[in-house]
Amino acid sequence: MTEASSARSTRRHHWRRDIIELAALLGAVAVADVLAHTLTHAPSGPVLFCSAAVALLAAAGFHIWSRRHENAPPPTDTGATAASPSGRAPGAAGQETVLWRMRTTVRDQPGSLAALCTALAARRVDILSLQTHPLSDGAVDEFLLRAPEALTPEELTRTVAGAGGARSWLERADAHDLVDAPTRMLGLATRTALDSAELPLALRQLLGRCTIHSVPARSLHGQPLAEQVPTEGVLEEHLMKFRDPSGGSLTIERPQLPFTPTEFARVRALVDLDARLGQRVPPRRDVLTLPEGNEITVRRADTSDLAAAREMHDRCSSKTLGLRYHGPVGDADRYLGHLLSPRFGRTLAVETASGRLVALGHLLWDGDETEVALLVEDAWQQRGIGAELLRRLVTMAAETGCESVYAITQASNTGMVAAMRGLGLPLDYQIEEGTLVITTRPAGVPTRRETRESVRIQDGTGRR
Repeated sequence: MTEASSARSTRRHHWRRDIIELAALLGAVAVADVLAHTLTHAPSGPVLFCSAAVALLAAAGFHIWSRRHENAPPPTDTGATAASPSGRAPGAAGQETVLWRMRTTVRDQPGSLAALCTALAARRVDILSLQTHPLSDGAVDEFLLRAPEALTPEELTRTVAGAGGARSWLERADAHDLVDAPTRMLGLATRTALDSAELPLALRQLLGRCTIHSVPARSLHGQPLAEQVPTEGVLEEHLMKFRDPSGGSLTIERPQLPFTPTEFARVRALVDLDARLGQRVPPRRDVLTLPEGNEITVRRADTSDLAAAREMHDRCSSKTLGLRYHGPVGDADRYLGHLLSPRFGRTLAVETASGRLVALGHLLWDGDETEVALLVEDAWQQRGIGAELLRRLVTMAAETGCESVYAITQASNTGMVAAMRGLGLPLDYQIEEGTLVITTRPAGVPTRRETRESVRIQDGTGRR
């Protein structure tokens, strides 16, 4: 109905009501005239007039009183509890809560998820997010839950089982898990697109605790290593395999939790993205000034530096190469193709002002652990280059979430031991037949102040 038609309807309504009220008024006047004429000629006319006036006044007073109390507010003490401004139920104020990640398998039937949510709500468990992984005979529901701290993991698991959940898995979560799945996937894809070495780290962040093995196509002696993986990949209950763009294979294992087809599709998307973009490393370059005044450049390295790395090997002494590779050094340059590949970790290169490569530092992904290794040309040792490379590599490990970093060297390698001690972190030492393994946890590694005058940061174009 338009505004004009509404106005016309309102005017017609008022006109009819006025006619009715006028007719009622005339009728009331006529009735009053008859009554007045009758009462004035009756013997008790004045008494009846006074009684009618009193009755009318009483009726008017009662009407006014009832209208006032009709719109009055309700009594303040009704016995009900007002809702909390924070949205929490009564008694929840100040209650400590914890975050949980939970997976459970439910039947593919209408109402299965509703029954599970109702059971969690009865235990005052808040569902912050939900992802569904379809299966052939059901679905795996992945929840991010906020539960009362007093609710134990066993009680939470029993609650889920009582509501129809099977093969449940539960672990503590943190604030990073509050990011929704599409946003997380976009972030991981961006990391992978910018740096080839980020793929294993992105996969570990996507899948949680898992072991990732990158197997090259051939060994250092030319023997085939990697199995032939189908182009579409392989999905088993606790194992996934993909074809590596370099010709090798990528194997992911997670014994504590089966993989779902949804996770398999997400991993394959990241692997395909990495394969399409090819090898890439960030172009950042850091220019440092050594104590004696010489300038060096620290940057990321890849297989394009293979020729320069071989030349550096030729300038290194047998003792230096032996401390680095822990054995015969005749075929040491065979390792370089593996070490410089971003697929197996990150490598930092140190160049002089003339562009000569004089040091390499490697951070190698080794399943659940991370290895760090250094090689500094003899003529450039004892100048702090090794300590600088080690600090940067351990900082990288901390930024990528690595829990521990280890270095394998010989007990006589005092330079490596001094560099590890210079990190200022707790160290664990293990010595077996002259081989020394030094392990540290990178969390809390000290960083160099950005305002230090001896460091100038440049981008890939050389601009300061």
